[in-house]
Amino acid sequence: MPDIITSCCFSGHRSAKLPWGNNEDSPLYIRLKEEIAKAVAGLIDDGYRHFICGMAQGSDIYFAEAVIENIKNNTEISLEAAIPFEGHADSLSDEASYRYENILSYCCCISVFSEKYDMQCMQLRNMYMVDSSSAIVSVFDGQSGGTLSTLKYAKRRGLLVVGLPVPGAGDGIL
Repeated sequence: MPDIITSCCFSGHRSAKLPWGNNEDSPLYIRLKEEIAKAVAGLIDDGYRHFICGMAQGSDIYFAEAVIENIKNNTEISLEAAIPFEGHADSLSDEASYRYENILSYCCCISVFSEKYDMQCMQLRNMYMVDSSSAIVSVFDGQSGGTLSTLKYAKRRGLLVVGLPVPGAGDGIL
């Protein structure tokens, strides 16, 4: 089991809440990907070795892909998928499904929190990620929802919070 001291999780908005939606040609998307890559590299420089991703479309996928780029050059880096429920990826487009499966292929372990979607599976996943980490990276613009709840929980638990504002939206860093 990875050491909590060197583990980091992610929380961020899904594609629908981001100003560019699914348009990955947007300069705002490209800027966010660069900021995420810098944040991940900085955490690795600070000694973080294990990264936990909630596997939601949008920010979580961007985080996982940034970690994978580092895994390719550093075998000490690991990625864990924290999946809220079985079948979480069943409704994805072919392209999104390919990305999702590619990320899973790089994961050292996969944790699933419910057999089916229910009211608590997302919260259980988020609490697990925070409870298994000493830092959290977030993409957050101040909107209420799962990211806000996860960040509040992380702050109560004393995690280092690395907040990245959403390009083209408000600065929601707590």
